[in-house]
Amino acid sequence: MRRMTSLADLKFDNSFAALPEGFHSRVTPSPLAGTHLISVSPASAALLEMTPEQLCSEQAMAWLSGQIPLPDGDPVAMCYAGHQFGYYVPQLGDGRALILGEVCTGSSGHWELQLKGSGLTPYSREGDGRAVLRSSIREYLCSEAMHALGIPTTRALCLFGSEEPVYREGLERGALLVRMAPSHVRFGSFEVFYYRQRFDRLRQLADYVVDHDYPHLCDLAEPHAALLGEIIQRTATLMAQWQLVGFAHGVMNTDNMSALGLTLDYGPFGFMEAYEPGLICNHSDYQGRYAFDQQPAIGLWNLTRLAQAMLPLLDADHGETAAERAHELLDLYKPALSEAYIGGLRAKLGLRDAQADDYALAQRLLDLMADDKVDFTNLFRDLADLQVASDDQDAALRQRFADRARFDAWAADYRARLRQEQSVDSERRAAMHAVNPRYVLRNYLAQQAIEQAEQGDYSEVERLLTVLLRPFDDQPGMAAYAAEPPDWARDLAVSCSS
Repeated sequence: MRRMTSLADLKFDNSFAALPEGFHSRVTPSPLAGTHLISVSPASAALLEMTPEQLCSEQAMAWLSGQIPLPDGDPVAMCYAGHQFGYYVPQLGDGRALILGEVCTGSSGHWELQLKGSGLTPYSREGDGRAVLRSSIREYLCSEAMHALGIPTTRALCLFGSEEPVYREGLERGALLVRMAPSHVRFGSFEVFYYRQRFDRLRQLADYVVDHDYPHLCDLAEPHAALLGEIIQRTATLMAQWQLVGFAHGVMNTDNMSALGLTLDYGPFGFMEAYEPGLICNHSDYQGRYAFDQQPAIGLWNLTRLAQAMLPLLDADHGETAAERAHELLDLYKPALSEAYIGGLRAKLGLRDAQADDYALAQRLLDLMADDKVDFTNLFRDLADLQVASDDQDAALRQRFADRARFDAWAADYRARLRQEQSVDSERRAAMHAVNPRYVLRNYLAQQAIEQAEQGDYSEVERLLTVLLRPFDDQPGMAAYAAEPPDWARDLAVSCSS
């Protein structure tokens, strides 16, 4: 792979910025005072064919933090609407973010560089356009952790701290995050034009997304229907992937749903610790709308809003024919979700052959874990040590359960299932370790890194990033990062405030 020597060597396209007024607003970033680089993700830098060292140069930092214009960039804040907690909000948009420019690479395609926390935009409403250190650290770490887990996500290129205070519940330190995605178009990007009855703009947006991100659909007879179908299937798979690693998003508004099927906008997220299907990770979600076990259903609800917004593209009169076509496409969701989820459960259990009762077997274990508040990540990881021929190794597993007789009964059925397919312990263990992570971004780990960073010590951010980039490997000396939360951390709460 050819390496760039500096950001000035990058090739820019800025295709979203080339769309007409109404899709976005041109805004100049407002730099924070005393901006300094905290961390660069080497994996994301490689997508730009650059090294972290190149991005650490004084000039690169000035470009990426908005202090001077990025060469050939064209900063814009996106306009969109969305359903927030079930209610339609006519205009939202990037209230604290700007697409600095779109980079085209020879090896990894195109990447929009978005600066988050860059100051006021026309869409800031009552906000200040800033981001705070704590939420920026969380998004920076989780974006890269999710990618390492194999889950589609926006990426985090680099993180900046500052000396500028930002007020939330109290005074906090301001920060800037540079994140990347092939596109930041959301469900709400379609909704804003549908509800404004700007169907010409709606069509232009859909054409742009097809050309830019789904070029294989361009020559189809119904490219917009095919686009909706692909978004539906990608979203279904994403919801299954979230459930399989115990990830709770927290704010699944339609403006936080990606048209590319990416995990987008990390706010009050959380990874499951003691298994609780109804986990509400967002302290502001008073009704539990976005609880962990509601995410698959909310995914479909949000897709239904997207399908509604795309009705004018499915039929010229966007009437009964369009509605029937939308329903046909939405019917793809549940089978795609079920296939991805049950297949994922089978992999988590190390089952090689598909059988009709695989889901029931997995659900019995999840029910046991819920009843006894068993740690989700560690249980599946340690289950790989179970041996087919003997229950001598079950002691460490059994002690996690209060009702050990129920676990023993489940383990006996699990062993019988493994014997049916002549499972080999060593092979199954390796396969299970490849899908069941040892390390996830637990809330308390993020909190420890945040507290140190707020004192000017960023070493834990770097250390935690290094661990999370290899979630499936048992890393020597890093056992503490797989530990279950200490007592002080069991009630950590996160909210929409950031």
